Amino acid sequence: MTVRLDGAAGPPADARGSERSHDRKGVVRRAAAKAADASTLDDRHYPKRPIVGVGALIFRRGRILMAQRGKQPLKGAWSLPGGAVETGESLDTAIRREVREETGLAVKPVKIFEVFERILRDASGKTEYHYVLIDYICRVTGGALRAGDDASRVEWVRHRDLPALEMTEGTLAVIERAFRARLGIYPRGVIDRL
Repeated sequence: MTVRLDGAAGPPADARGSERSHDRKGVVRRAAAKAADASTLDDRHYPKRPIVGVGALIFRRGRILMAQRGKQPLKGAWSLPGGAVETGESLDTAIRREVREETGLAVKPVKIFEVFERILRDASGKTEYHYVLIDYICRVTGGALRAGDDASRVEWVRHRDLPALEMTEGTLAVIERAFRARLGIYPRGVIDRL
C-alpha cells in the first residue's frame, strides 16, 4: 500500500502504470511545493499577527556579511542573512538554518544583539508586512560562501561601502550600532573571530 501526498492510503501502482504514476506524482509534488510557497507568502502578506524572524550579524576583518534578497518582499534590497522562524523551531536552530540556507555557511550564535520590529504598510496605511526581528552576533564555524534559498547574492561588505547599498529599512542603523558595539565591547583580536 502507498500513501499519497494528501495523506490518504491507496493501492500500490502496478508495473504498467508506474511510469505514468511517477510522472503524475512529480506534477503533484511540484504543485504542492508551489502551493506551499504561495501559502507561506500569503501568511506573511497582510498577516493576522507579526512574524518572528532572525538575522545574523557576521563580521570578518572589518566587513559584514550581507545578503541581497532574491524574493519579495523587498526583492533586490540588501539585508542581513536570516528569515522567519518555523513553528516548533528554536531561535538558535532558526538562525543556524537560515544562515546555512542563504549563505552556505555554518554559524554559532554568540549572543542576541538587538530585537526590533519592521512594519511595512500599503498605500492605504494597512499593515502589509509585520516582523519582529531578533538579530544575533554570529561566528562562522564552517561551510563555503554561496548564495542560496531566498538570497540572490551574498558578499562581505566593508563598513564604508554600506551606505551605497539599497537596504531594507532599519538595516543600516542596526549594522552601524553593531559596528560601534564591536569597537567598544570586544578586546582587540577577539572581534575578527566573530
